[in-house]
Amino acid sequence: MFLPIGDSPNPRSYTPWMNWTLMAANILVYLFITIPLSRQGVDTNDPILHEYLRTIANQLPPGVTIKDVLSQVSSYDLYTFVHGYKPGAPKTADLFYSMFLHGGLLHLAGNMLFLWIYGDNVEYRLGKLGYLMIYLFTGVLATLFFAIFTGPSMIPLVGASGAISGILGFYFLLFPRNKIKVFIALIPFYVDVIFLPSRLVLGIFIVIDNILPFLVSHQSAVAYGAHIGGFLGGMAIAFVGERFSWHWPWRDSMWHMGNAMTGVNPASENEGFANLSAIRAAMHENLPGKAVDILSRMEGKEVSELKPDECITLSQWLDDTGHPIAASKLLRQCVANRQTSDTLADVYLALGLMRLKQGQPTAAYQYLLSALDNSPSEETERQTRDALRRIEMSRSTY
Repeated sequence: MFLPIGDSPNPRSYTPWMNWTLMAANILVYLFITIPLSRQGVDTNDPILHEYLRTIANQLPPGVTIKDVLSQVSSYDLYTFVHGYKPGAPKTADLFYSMFLHGGLLHLAGNMLFLWIYGDNVEYRLGKLGYLMIYLFTGVLATLFFAIFTGPSMIPLVGASGAISGILGFYFLLFPRNKIKVFIALIPFYVDVIFLPSRLVLGIFIVIDNILPFLVSHQSAVAYGAHIGGFLGGMAIAFVGERFSWHWPWRDSMWHMGNAMTGVNPASENEGFANLSAIRAAMHENLPGKAVDILSRMEGKEVSELKPDECITLSQWLDDTGHPIAASKLLRQCVANRQTSDTLADVYLALGLMRLKQGQPTAAYQYLLSALDNSPSEETERQTRDALRRIEMSRSTY
């Protein structure tokens, strides 16, 4: 058994009301709809029952007859047949109904456990409304992704797994430094609770628990395709959000900084050296406006020639002049281009402080830990730990 039971760190003094509301909605639907209807029989003259039986007739296991099914079918089976999402008869309302219906107690419990573990961090990162929108959007996306592989099937899809997988994909990309508390039981040889890197645990979830089974059988009762679609959707949203530093791109005219391709203009190499010389001169003369203007015309290869200390100064000037997307992008490019630099910790610290200034403490936390992992100087380490204390998180929470 390999069961996640918690994560660390978690935001302190924060109540994830939206996550709790979604959990409560799923549980209440189960208590007041699933359980009562599961205990009710069906009217043999009900046309919905006849349609249900016709739909599943060709998919019954060997030796199981329609009569056997009829003796066990409940009103809830018909309810999910009507309100679950059917790729062969798609309805917009069913995309949302299906997210709050579950096939049984274990199905519900597993989904709520994952939502409880991962949802609070993601809600804290996105805010309540943003979290709700991402939850619903990735749930819809997961269902549509599932439908691609099932064709015009009339077997309904139910469960919150797709939406929750979207939250997991988001968590995978934006919380790489978090640890997951995992209960491992290999009875009678080994039983323990350990902390593992979040990406390792979520990688096992998506690859071993979903991608491999999906490749083996598309027709499983478990909607592996929905899990995969939701996870990829959550990762895609997180990637785009990070690319734009969680700001609308039209609010930063320099968001595309460095995107121009070199090699088109024969004089581009000489012009690049001129731009580098000019921007360094502007920095030496402490002329932020001029430096930012030159930077706006530089190509990707030119930007990659900037040194870490130059990137840090320019990013501060960019942020101060209303270009938060370009500021973060410049620092991230510096990290990618200067992996062997002995001042890489300073760049991570600058990224962490910038995200903290922009009101994004969870993103800041990830960068600050990276600063500590890259041989910081005494002063950089002091500033990093001060920043970590400011967001009430530290390594000791692991």
